[in-house]
Amino acid sequence: MPAAGVVVASALSNWVHRLGGPGLILLGLADNSLVPLPGSVDALTIILAAQRKEMWWYYAIMATIGGVVGGYLTFRLGHRGGEEALDKKIPQKRAKKVYSIFNKYGFWAIVVPALLPPPVPIVPFLLTAGALKYCRKRFIAALTLGRGVRYTIVAYLGRTYGGSILGFFSKYYRP
Repeated sequence: MPAAGVVVASALSNWVHRLGGPGLILLGLADNSLVPLPGSVDALTIILAAQRKEMWWYYAIMATIGGVVGGYLTFRLGHRGGEEALDKKIPQKRAKKVYSIFNKYGFWAIVVPALLPPPVPIVPFLLTAGALKYCRKRFIAALTLGRGVRYTIVAYLGRTYGGSILGFFSKYYRP
């Protein structure tokens, strides 16, 4: 049975890779959902930018679009559920701390996790922003800034060092 899972994951990975930029949008949607795929958008962005160096900026834009649209959908889920739904999932003491930090640093509480690579989770911040009814325009601006900077850096690194990165992993990594 585990072999079937590997075959499905491999087929899905190949399909998303063949889609190129639109595949980054689909992966970004999934990565910013309630079932995140840590590092998947970064890895695909590096692979695509390494293969087509002149298109690195396009891949950065497509990854950003996927991240922002996926993040906005998660924000809407938090908005719909409100603080009550979040309080059921987070212990009350911890929830108060999260709320106070978010109320104090709202914009940056979205930008910073959007910039940071895995294992920093972004979904709790997206849900909290929605549950606390954070301003939609400011939320989108913060998420776009964070994800835009992150994926621009990742795509540029993929363009510049992608061949070396892919060579290293193909030499030392076996599925």
